[in-house]
Amino acid sequence: MFSVTQRYLDAAPLQLKFGLAASKCNATNSQCKAYLSAIIIYLYTNDYKQAEMCYNDCSQIDAFCKSDQNRCASNLLAAYSDGDIEEIKRIAQSSSISNLDHSMIRLARKLPTGDVSALKGNTARQEDQPLDENDLT
Repeated sequence: MFSVTQRYLDAAPLQLKFGLAASKCNATNSQCKAYLSAIIIYLYTNDYKQAEMCYNDCSQIDAFCKSDQNRCASNLLAAYSDGDIEEIKRIAQSSSISNLDHSMIRLARKLPTGDVSALKGNTARQEDQPLDENDLT
């Protein structure tokens, strides 16, 4: 039996596949909604790093780059990295979120599910570390 978190983690790649399929049909609005939904799922499961990687990958797609869903995802990730719980809740009420599938709206409105203040500390520590020129990752 799958845990609730595992179900959501399985759903995120499906949203990405749906976005790719929508792209092939020139359904850019559905494509952008699917990408935003995947990012929300990762945030809901407290996987900020995966949400950020997903956002960076999706931002390579021209249709998503120019969309309201992109701006919403960008603002959401920025609020997470700043540890701004009130901003996260405000974004979850935005029209970009309200236009998603009902299940995604419910997930977004439950954000944040983890301790975003800890995330803020981790982000600051990563920025303070010196650049290792031998690290090619």
